[in-house]
Amino acid sequence: MIKLQDNLYYSVEREDMDLEMIYAFIKNSYWGSLRTFEEQKIAADNTLNFGLFKEGKQIAYARVMTDHVFFAYLLDVFVVESEQGKGYSKILIDKILHDDRLKNIDRWMLATKDAHSLYEKFGFESIKSPEKLMDKMSERAKLTYE
Repeated sequence: MIKLQDNLYYSVEREDMDLEMIYAFIKNSYWGSLRTFEEQKIAADNTLNFGLFKEGKQIAYARVMTDHVFFAYLLDVFVVESEQGKGYSKILIDKILHDDRLKNIDRWMLATKDAHSLYEKFGFESIKSPEKLMDKMSERAKLTYE
């Protein structure tokens, strides 16, 4: 873990992530209500993990799916409710975008229902040519995202 402030630490180590807390938060979110713990664990094991920790407890999380060169997808970004509104999401996103493994990515993408203004501060914009993008969703995913 890397110390950022007196009681605030940052980690990219999968072993540092509190998977039970992460799962509990995401299970209660609009985007992850249908996930199982095992699915969340597999997802964490196969992506880059980022966390903020305060007084020994994880307070924020995000993960990135990437090829490390051309494309990165930011997902599962959250700050626990008791710590929201204190700038921690901005700290976490800034650390992710400046991570040595990701700082030269050509294209970042994400999906959000309600945090557009946060991501716009980091240069994210609405898709310029949405007609060029396509997706394929399972029936289960359609229940969550549509």
